[in-house]
Amino acid sequence: MGSKTKTGVVVIGRNEGDRLIRSLDSIGKGVQEIMYVDSGSTDGSCEAARDRGVEVVNLDLSIPFTAARARNAGFERLREIHPDIEYVQFIDGDCEVVTGWLEAATEVLDTHSDVVAVCGWRRERYPERSVFNRICDVEWHIGEVGEIHAFGGDVMIRASALSAVGAYNPSVIAAEDDELAVRLRQKGGKILRIDQTSTLHDADMHHPAQWWNRAKRCGYAYSQVFSLHGAAPERKFVKEVRRTWLWGLLMPLGALMLAPFTQGWSLILFLRYPFTALRTIYRTHRRGFTWAESIPWGLSCSVSVFPEVLGAMKFHLNRLRDRQHEIIEYKGPQASV
Repeated sequence: MGSKTKTGVVVIGRNEGDRLIRSLDSIGKGVQEIMYVDSGSTDGSCEAARDRGVEVVNLDLSIPFTAARARNAGFERLREIHPDIEYVQFIDGDCEVVTGWLEAATEVLDTHSDVVAVCGWRRERYPERSVFNRICDVEWHIGEVGEIHAFGGDVMIRASALSAVGAYNPSVIAAEDDELAVRLRQKGGKILRIDQTSTLHDADMHHPAQWWNRAKRCGYAYSQVFSLHGAAPERKFVKEVRRTWLWGLLMPLGALMLAPFTQGWSLILFLRYPFTALRTIYRTHRRGFTWAESIPWGLSCSVSVFPEVLGAMKFHLNRLRDRQHEIIEYKGPQASV
């Protein structure tokens, strides 16, 4: 097989509108197969995909939707059609593949037999349209190049390695990529990030409520993945969970309760939030980000513990009541295709 025809692409989405069209059109020709997995779209997404010769897999909506479940469905169908496929590029339907990425990622897997997954940089398509989009753009570019411990939703994975670990965990509603990365590394595989932009993402966030729900989902994800891999030696998301509970609930609640007994001195603990914001802003700017990027990122990092702790509470309540985990949405449908 040629370099790109070793690779299949799985795109997942629901009511992505024009974002999905841009996503499918960005993949280009030469890949072995493009699989679109739809989770109940009502905007003509499935028809738009079929018009482009893309096979569509419709998820059974009687079972709660998760991105992990959608990716598994696409991967399973891809392997049914092309059992000899070597690599799978996963893409969210609100992302576009940057020209040259598929070839670059394929080359990495071709030349590094111990690497099981490779990712690049995701960037926001419209960071200038809202402060919340800008926060996402910083988040996508805050990591390191080289061997890393986790990847995001836009990643190329060796098909044999993905099969060996049982693919994604369909019950994980967010950070499913982090959870999968743990199991891939436990099998001895390496994960690489190369210094190349892989996708353009359209967060389409314009309101504080969207940011709040996204952070709440993050807190849920920290708790859920921690419950699976928080023990030694992995200790996945231990720091994040501790920070969320300490600064999102325990310290502010304690400071308020002690205020009558300390003549208000306990309230000095609330200075931690602006201090954390300033420290993060300064460190982010030193890494090469502009002030317009660093300031909202620092503020977001400082106060995100409050929605995150609500997400953590929701996880534990669901587990206590033995409820199924359901995705926490932050983005609405785009214009119909």
